[in-house]
Amino acid sequence: MLLSNIEPGFRVKVVSLQSTGLSRRRMMDLGLIPDAEIEVLRHSPLGDPTAYAIKGAQIALRSEEANQIVVEIIK
Repeated sequence: MLLSNIEPGFRVKVVSLQSTGLSRRRMMDLGLIPDAEIEVLRHSPLGDPTAYAIKGAQIALRSEEANQIVVEIIK
């Protein structure tokens, strides 16, 4: 399941990253590594980007970035 398909209020665990290069490095620097837990907080009024909580920080990812993150629901 892709992170972009998860609705607000759910917690997920990162399974893998499908991105490569600088995009992959940026996501890993943000803490998006395998087994990291993410909480989907809310969508922006127009639906993109979406806010996520990871390791005590809030980040916003566009759907094209979230489409590169494979997750599984833990809640």
